[in-house]
Amino acid sequence: MAKKPHQMDKIDFVLIWVDDSDPQWQESYRKYYAQATGDTASIRFRDWGTLKYWFRGVEKFAPWVNNVFFVTCGHVPSWLNLDHPRLRFVKHADYIPAECLPTFNANTIELNLHRIDELSDKFVYFNDDTFLIDRIGPERFFRKGLPCDMAARNAPQFLGDRMDHILINDIAFANKFFNKKATIKNNPDKWFSPKYGSYLLRTLALFRYPRFTGFVDPHLPNAFLKKTLSEVWNLYGEKLESTCKCRFRDTDNVNQYVFRYYQLVKGSFCPINPFRSSITYSSIDDETLQRAIADVRAQRKPLICINDGKVTDFETSKRLLCDAFDSILPEKSEFEK
Repeated sequence: MAKKPHQMDKIDFVLIWVDDSDPQWQESYRKYYAQATGDTASIRFRDWGTLKYWFRGVEKFAPWVNNVFFVTCGHVPSWLNLDHPRLRFVKHADYIPAECLPTFNANTIELNLHRIDELSDKFVYFNDDTFLIDRIGPERFFRKGLPCDMAARNAPQFLGDRMDHILINDIAFANKFFNKKATIKNNPDKWFSPKYGSYLLRTLALFRYPRFTGFVDPHLPNAFLKKTLSEVWNLYGEKLESTCKCRFRDTDNVNQYVFRYYQLVKGSFCPINPFRSSITYSSIDDETLQRAIADVRAQRKPLICINDGKVTDFETSKRLLCDAFDSILPEKSEFEK
């Protein structure tokens, strides 16, 4: 088994999760659903039964991780071993301001992560639809003490949904506090890294525009320095606070990308191309489910995102996906009882 990183290089994983079958959660959800103006879609909360494979993947493919912070509103899977020495169970009430609870807004949960007790200065934030399916090293997430990321520019291609509006709000933050020309001049090697391959063409095509139009946003686990979150709160606290008071995700919110963009425009990152080396992305629907299953079984890349979508037969789709994960991770991890 690989050794854990040196004390100064500790890297934690943070995972947020919700159990939509929990009666207490359902009761609270129904109470606030009636007065909600934000995103109440069921796919934001439903459970595909893949959580145990997330833990199995961490144990098998990233044994170097320091601690795993498992964040929920308070519910815990019956099979989870809370006595595991590297597991830290965190309730929303442990770190999110009381006036923002209960929350059904993932943005609120993300924006306050730096308040979690014991969280290391370096951490990787996972949504529960991102999984490790092959061996990966700490250098994929941090190098030279900095988060690994890609500063590739992008043009907006908005359809008008809530996520589109949130991304606009995130970009507005970058433009409010940073001058694009000066930002690129300060770190040209990071903005024009040959590692980005064809994504460099987007940056070049958008170079003449005076402000940031957007960034390429791989849907994957994001590496953060904890101080990044504190610094953004100091700069933009009013906007972050207003987001946290929305019980459901809404159009005027910002999300975790506001932290990611801050690291990019400050130059506080090490250039990589995540698409080339480490991630497969699938949005599950009736047409793409089989491709996602094949990607898992073949372990095409170390990281995979399986984003929830519309499927006709959820229970059958769920079983097929779990079977695929079981084919590569059949053995219980020590995170299971």
